[in-house]
Amino acid sequence: MLVTPADNPYEEPRSGRLTAWGNALLAGLVPPDNAAAAVLGADESHRVAGLPGDAPDERHGLTWALGRLRVLGVKGLRLALPTAGHPLGLTGPAPFNARALGAGEAVLAVGVPLGLVPEVEVFGPPGDRSATVLWRCAEVNDAPPADVPSLHEAEFELADGLRRATVLLTRLDVAGAGPESLRALEAYRRRGHDELLAPGYPPRAVRVLESARQVAALLSIASGGHGAAVSASEIAARQEALAPLWRTARRAQVAAYNALVDERDERDGRDGR
Repeated sequence: MLVTPADNPYEEPRSGRLTAWGNALLAGLVPPDNAAAAVLGADESHRVAGLPGDAPDERHGLTWALGRLRVLGVKGLRLALPTAGHPLGLTGPAPFNARALGAGEAVLAVGVPLGLVPEVEVFGPPGDRSATVLWRCAEVNDAPPADVPSLHEAEFELADGLRRATVLLTRLDVAGAGPESLRALEAYRRRGHDELLAPGYPPRAVRVLESARQVAALLSIASGGHGAAVSASEIAARQEALAPLWRTARRAQVAAYNALVDERDERDGRDGR
């Protein structure tokens, strides 16, 4: 069964883990094996295919692949979380964007025009599932990523987004989302900041990511059931009201994961490098 980040909004996207820990590795803040283990998480395996110079059937482990990207000149990684009509973080070309949109996520390299899209295969019975991930690497356009805000902009947008999401959730029939969604939200709220991002990220990025994921969790509850909506038009109106908040949450997540690279670029710009 193939899955995308939308299947479980309470979990960190795998492209987020690769971005955060890949950036920490490329900055010399963590050893390669530690970074690879953090990206792997609870999955059974991660492999990488399609790196420049690879044969069509070659597959590499994360540690080797991250080292290869560094040798190729990659200086950092950026997250993309595209949805239909919103190619957030993507640069093209169209075939790569289409694969990223199908996955709901991607990672773009800084310094070399390459991108990686995960293919996630989940197997096993409910309660005892695992996953294998194949990251497919391809060339991308050397262009600014679409619609990515600065961390400051994202934090400002989130303050209003969290308020509006809370108001909407209160106005809607939250119980209609079902006990499973409510239990997942409660488990999410019990998590600490220590699970977010990787060494080297500024505390502000952690705060923004935590707020973004809280907004996404609230929106998932609001979207999870018909609740007080009693007609198709009311359900459609609810989804239309929630759509801008989903966009705000995704933009903030991308800004948080990209913060390590963005702050380095800002420092280099001030220093004239």
